[in-house]
Amino acid sequence: MNYKFKEYHKSDVLTNHLSMGGENPDGKRIDVTSLYFMRGGKPWIGVMGEYHFVRDRRGNWYRELCKMKAGGVTVIATYLFWIYHEEIEGRFDFSGDRDVRFFIEEAKRAGLDVVIRIGPWAHGECRNGGFPDWLLKKPYKLRDNNPEYMEKARIWYEKIYEQVQGLFYEDGGNIIGIQFENELVDNAEHLLELKRLALDIGFKVPIYTVTGWNSAYGARIPIDEVVPVFGAYPEAPWSRIKGRLPLSLHYAFNKIRNDAAIGEDLISEADEDGWRMPYEKYPFATCELGGGMQVTHHRRPLITGMDVYALSLVKLGSGNNLVGYYMYKGGTNKIGKLSTLNESKATGYPNDYSILSYDFQAPVSEYGEIREQYRLTNILHMFVNDFGEVLAPMESVEAEKNAAADDLKSLRYAMRTDGKGGFVFVNHYQRLAETEDIHGAVIDTGTVQFPPIDVCGAASFILPFNMDLSGNILEYAAAQPMCKVGDTYFFAAVEGIKPEYKFADGSVFNPETEAAVKVNNIQIVTLSWNRARFARKLSGRLYIGDNCDVYECDGRICAAQDGSFGYEMWNGFKFEHYDAKKEFTPADVIFEESEERFVPPYAEELSIGGERKRTWKKITVSGSEGFIEIQDKYDTAQIYADGRLAADNFYYGKPWRVPAKLLYGKECYLVMSEMKDDFYREF
Repeated sequence: MNYKFKEYHKSDVLTNHLSMGGENPDGKRIDVTSLYFMRGGKPWIGVMGEYHFVRDRRGNWYRELCKMKAGGVTVIATYLFWIYHEEIEGRFDFSGDRDVRFFIEEAKRAGLDVVIRIGPWAHGECRNGGFPDWLLKKPYKLRDNNPEYMEKARIWYEKIYEQVQGLFYEDGGNIIGIQFENELVDNAEHLLELKRLALDIGFKVPIYTVTGWNSAYGARIPIDEVVPVFGAYPEAPWSRIKGRLPLSLHYAFNKIRNDAAIGEDLISEADEDGWRMPYEKYPFATCELGGGMQVTHHRRPLITGMDVYALSLVKLGSGNNLVGYYMYKGGTNKIGKLSTLNESKATGYPNDYSILSYDFQAPVSEYGEIREQYRLTNILHMFVNDFGEVLAPMESVEAEKNAAADDLKSLRYAMRTDGKGGFVFVNHYQRLAETEDIHGAVIDTGTVQFPPIDVCGAASFILPFNMDLSGNILEYAAAQPMCKVGDTYFFAAVEGIKPEYKFADGSVFNPETEAAVKVNNIQIVTLSWNRARFARKLSGRLYIGDNCDVYECDGRICAAQDGSFGYEMWNGFKFEHYDAKKEFTPADVIFEESEERFVPPYAEELSIGGERKRTWKKITVSGSEGFIEIQDKYDTAQIYADGRLAADNFYYGKPWRVPAKLLYGKECYLVMSEMKDDFYREF
């Protein structure tokens, strides 16, 4: 069957129409057009990953940032939660794990740009949305332009500025963007006043953003002053529903940027006065593609690698020109001087979140382990980082007939093109549903017709057409482009599709995986999909871990996994193998049944929804290296080390892995509350 596209219409690209843009001391500019971002005068697609520095230890920051860079992330986004820095009015704390300046400097050391999300209100599943308790007791309206609130916002912004002064892009630093507020959908005047306040204090960056979603038509934003950024999640654990939700629309191609489901626990119905966000003024940018999903007590989705990869690929095919994930690196909430700092029903929210764990099932876990979505999305990120200059100006063109989310029989596809060449995006994956296999699909872009392919199983991929490979026009490839190293172009073989390359001169190649094919002045190497999962482009070289996740840290090749490891490096002609020795003695663990030894300091977390029977175990670990694994099933589990809460978890179907170093040398107890049939589960 032939699959064609709607007619391509080139849009007029607006430039210099936004109050945006900036230059660093080297004269390199960052600018924003109506279709894409520009860097150094060239179209640019950033890959942005959220990492909350206060939800980790400062000693971990650089290592975890290096892992993010190895995963293809180029920009770090991070919230500043007001309550973390001024829990007690007038007493500011930017020390230790709260040292935002050191975090930004560590990001620069890792080669990463930063977008700071300075609120004042943030959400991020933080207590009061990040507002300190004392602020909520004030007799004036918050998130508003009244003088009393704006004076407090000014103090907050000034304190942040004191920490980050001199680190902005115009100073030669790596802060390239600022987000104001979060999920404020109906007060453009306040958002504009926050920008004016920030500029008055000295916050000068090339890009200013606000979240753009709303229940319909987009949030009210100050036109031309900010870029609206959007999101899309695999699930909605903030939903009050305890049953299965309808099939997600985010696995079907469309150009709709606004996800009305995000923040549905907080935002009201759409305005009825005809407001419509002028999307045509702004590039399609995301800040909250779900890198995973935090579980709430009443909804506990189990996120897979394909859930995240396919969602991101669909948005890229639909025109996304800033690939932003929330979260990319999971974390651990701190406990404040006056209260816990997690969102809960006790603070007026409709959801209960863990006291400590903010793992989010993220690509890089709460404790630094790597998940499958890290590997899969990196295949996309390498492509975006190496070919984003070509992709960014290309516009999304929908299929001749778009397939809806509940259509599990039709091929889901779209393309991005400039009218001559481009990339076809195919997604044959729908979360929590099985799509029917498609055989003999012939994709016709209008300029190029691909050979018949079978699209079977959970497949999601990109195919290029009329792609310029250093002066050689690749008419099509039945393989996914990954990256370029020197004169070698790397592709990933899509499972179930035999790799084939046809050039404009008529030559056709059907190479075996790993075999380098010489085409004039270039080489093409096709990696198996499994090998591509472990490929990392580090400092301009391509490495492939031996079933391990390698990254570069202080100029050394490291592995996220414990112990010795192996990897290969492309030398321009072939892959050379290397072994790295790393001493590792994994801790042994003993679990012993125990009576209740003390009243748990945070017993309320063990009885959400009513009293529950508790089971206790004493934990003894033999050393500080590696992880212990808790296989039990429970509602909520807590670990106390020397009487202090060290870790917690809502069971969502996976064994709970906890670093032995959290427990070693301490008297530790595991307490688990009984599971009842009172929450949504996917296990």
